[in-house]
Amino acid sequence: MTELAIPDLALVVLIGASGAGKSTFARAHFRPTQVLSSDVCRGLVADDEDDQSATPDAFAVLHFIAATRLRAGRLTVVDATNVKREDRASLVQLARDHDVLPVAIVLDLPEGVCQERNAARTDRDLPRGVVSRQRAELHRGLRGLSREGFRKVHRLTSVADVESAVVTWEKQYNDERERTGPFDVVGDVHGCRAELEELLTALGWQLARDDAGRPVGATHPGGRTALFLGDLVDRGPDSPGVLRLVMGMVRAGTALCVPGNHENKLVKALRGRDVQVTHGLAETLEQLSAESPEFRADVEQFCDGLVSHLVLDGGALVVAHAGLPEHLQGRSSGRVRSFALYGDTTGETDEFGLPVRYPWAQDYRGRATVLYGHTPVPEPEWVNNTMCLDTGCVFGGRLTALRYPERELVAVPAQRTWYEPARPFLSADDAPPARPDAVLDVADVLGKRVVETRLSGRVTVREENAAAAIEVMSRFALAPQQLAYLPPTMSPVATSAREDLLEHPAEAFSYYRGEGVDRVVCQEKHMGSRAVALVRRADADGDPGRPVTERGALYTRTGRSLFGAELTAAFLARTAQAVAATGLFDELGSDWLLLDGELLPWSAKAGELIRGQYAPVGAAARAALPVAEAVLAEAAGRGLDVGDLLDRQRARRADAEGFTAAYRRYCWPTDGLTGTAFAPFQLLAAAGATFSDRPHDWHLAVGDRLAAADPGLLRGTGHRFVDVTDPAQEEAATAWWTELTAGGGEGMVVKPAGNLTRGRRGVVQPGLKVRGREYLRLVYGPEYTEPANLARLRERNLGRKRGLALREYALGLEGLERLARGEPLWRVHECVFAVLALESEPVDPRL
Repeated sequence: MTELAIPDLALVVLIGASGAGKSTFARAHFRPTQVLSSDVCRGLVADDEDDQSATPDAFAVLHFIAATRLRAGRLTVVDATNVKREDRASLVQLARDHDVLPVAIVLDLPEGVCQERNAARTDRDLPRGVVSRQRAELHRGLRGLSREGFRKVHRLTSVADVESAVVTWEKQYNDERERTGPFDVVGDVHGCRAELEELLTALGWQLARDDAGRPVGATHPGGRTALFLGDLVDRGPDSPGVLRLVMGMVRAGTALCVPGNHENKLVKALRGRDVQVTHGLAETLEQLSAESPEFRADVEQFCDGLVSHLVLDGGALVVAHAGLPEHLQGRSSGRVRSFALYGDTTGETDEFGLPVRYPWAQDYRGRATVLYGHTPVPEPEWVNNTMCLDTGCVFGGRLTALRYPERELVAVPAQRTWYEPARPFLSADDAPPARPDAVLDVADVLGKRVVETRLSGRVTVREENAAAAIEVMSRFALAPQQLAYLPPTMSPVATSAREDLLEHPAEAFSYYRGEGVDRVVCQEKHMGSRAVALVRRADADGDPGRPVTERGALYTRTGRSLFGAELTAAFLARTAQAVAATGLFDELGSDWLLLDGELLPWSAKAGELIRGQYAPVGAAARAALPVAEAVLAEAAGRGLDVGDLLDRQRARRADAEGFTAAYRRYCWPTDGLTGTAFAPFQLLAAAGATFSDRPHDWHLAVGDRLAAADPGLLRGTGHRFVDVTDPAQEEAATAWWTELTAGGGEGMVVKPAGNLTRGRRGVVQPGLKVRGREYLRLVYGPEYTEPANLARLRERNLGRKRGLALREYALGLEGLERLARGEPLWRVHECVFAVLALESEPVDPRL
């Protein structure tokens, strides 16, 4: 067996003369989508795989596809002869451009084998001299493949070698995604051993010492892992002591470490390379001279073996000494290592002769949290999900660590200023301003966007949908600081099998039963306007003049305020008083709550819609149809055969009356808050917490508590819990739905009782609406109940609606979770904006 080890992210270049079996080898060892064939690309551009005149265009297509795949982080295999050095050079450069490793697999089979295989082919007549020239080209460059830039070269010289070859996959050195923590991430130590010992102790670590009392390792009773961000050495009083401790922890498996630029320079110095002995290196070399040769060799080997950066916690955490932008994370190249060690600069120098660092973190939009050091800061702060933990201990500042995933900072002060910096160590007041968390950039949301969600992975927002959303968001919506969440759309239940109904609870029960969800809750569907209420404790004073960041809000599904400023302030004041009366602010340890609910009556917000669209239809029908009916009745009295037409007009009049009665049920007069009601059915979030893990009975109980505190404004939500494996409970819930809809109610929503639930095919629908027969006249028209119309409407397709509902649901929860984690506003707003953008997807609005 011949083992071919290949990195799991690489550009694999197959090399060999025609007939060497490259395509057969590729089919045997790689997925079809991973292989880019020059022959296939010739066929794509010229309809003929043998048209050699199309070769330049074919390779342009091949390079474009390869670049696209590598940019997305996908292994790519190039199936072409690649025997010429210049052909390979363009592919090596392609790999370098995308920071992946180029790997060569050479099929160097005897010429006789290649000639025999080509002679047996019926689809191609290749002169024998071509194969001879190709093999000669191959052998001229064979020894120089490594010098060309190929990081691995595998050579197969016989048919037996090829047939016994087994491709194995090597994980990237920086890939530690299986390590999920918890972690204690430590900033630049710079030889400050005493402060490091103090910090580890404060973090709960137990130090181990050798016979001389020197720390040589540490363990944490909670099973935590330490992550060191590099620059362990130079400038401080005891670089060997820091190295001895960190090296012991790494070798014991209780710590990981990435290199800093100071370790990189130290390795060169220990190897006798010509380096400038500056920035504290002289002190380190002097301190190491007192150590044994074995220890110095150990230090050289340890520092040289450190990997530029690490990707951890399933890709959610990246650590690098100087930070790392998203497009370099998980990659391997000289450029990646250089950025991880030194960062990026503007090309300028400051008044102290030091390079001006480019603030890459202000442009960062990656999914992963990035923790780094390198450039001292007076106070660590979150900038776009990144944080610098170098707080200048060696310059008299502090040694800082971040607990992950808790995001808690722990720091100890420096015992003294060990080294005077070339640039004065700034105070927090003197630090250059970073982009404030509350400031948004339109580039954060425009164009095609891909939003990572915990629940559903990647959700794509198309460019045209984003353009539609920016129009609404910029012209009509509230300030982004008040919009932490927009409610997702909801899919109706599958079309009922009953002849006279479009929707019935039986299909909802059947759906959840099929997903393995045994217990559901049926909630009364209030017919009003979907509303989200951000309620702050401070709203109780009813002052609408406070800054936006200190003010609550009551808004629609598109982020518009439901009322004017004064009425909104009055609503929020009463709601805040009700929340305070229930003790929820104190119970949840929060000064604000985010509630999802329904504002009643429908006419409170939709009055203009009712007057402009629904009422005219009813009025026209009531005016015209009785006259037509009277004329037909008179004609029938004279003996004319108009009976069928008369019956049809009577039915139309009854339908029109039903339509009018349907919308009138949801309209009543209001005066300010008098006559207005808000029915909260879900508590979405509070400070530092989301509640999708709480079952619906908990949420409904919260709603009942609020309604009891202010029954004049707040309303509970009627509900029934149902075991969908019990026909008697299903029958009782169906009878309740029938009673609700017969009395003018819109219907009910059926949800998994446990709230966020995974079924047999993934995340289940968070809710299915089951609307009543009469209410649906408002959706499908007065005469939708006619048999012909019902038959047509039964063909409605729910697939797109259900997919949209799940994507918006995932985005909504993702935004709330980011809010709870204290992430920057742009990260939360990205999800809110995406929900609004998806609302412009071409989906039947009646569903």
